[in-house]
Amino acid sequence: MDVIVPPEWEHLFIRDTHRSIVKIPDPILRSKAKPVSRVTERHRLLVDNMTNIMKKASGVGIAAPQVGVAERVIIVSPGNKAIALINPVITRSEGEQVGEEGCLSIPGLYGDVKRAFLVEVEAVDKKGNTVTYEMEGFAARVVQHEIDHLDGVMFVDKADPATLHWRDPDAADSDAE
Repeated sequence: MDVIVPPEWEHLFIRDTHRSIVKIPDPILRSKAKPVSRVTERHRLLVDNMTNIMKKASGVGIAAPQVGVAERVIIVSPGNKAIALINPVITRSEGEQVGEEGCLSIPGLYGDVKRAFLVEVEAVDKKGNTVTYEMEGFAARVVQHEIDHLDGVMFVDKADPATLHWRDPDAADSDAE
């Protein structure tokens, strides 16, 4: 889905040294990210940088394409701890939930998206170890949203169009992913 940014929200889409997150319509957001063949120091630095960018933006997740890197790396932080997942794959999903989502790459736009309630994710951590996480509820929503980014899919592609709406992303009730 193409997103037309209303004039009153265009200031949120400026990208500079203070706002380093890639915004629509940058083509990297619609590209399929490449798998990481071997975790290197560069990837560990990327994970640290992405975590800092996500926290500075008050996000709960971020994918490498959102910082201009077309590799399969995500950070999810649905609670207090940020988790780095390299080459994440959902190996199991159960149930269903519908909830509101936003995105750091489309600031100000929100809408309801149907997702699995529980997912099992296999990945590699920043040390190169294979890890498996079972996530449910909000954590499952966040990881699915970020993995979609790695395949060039944005939340607006899955959102119920009738629920899409613009609001201030700095409002207290916002959860940007």
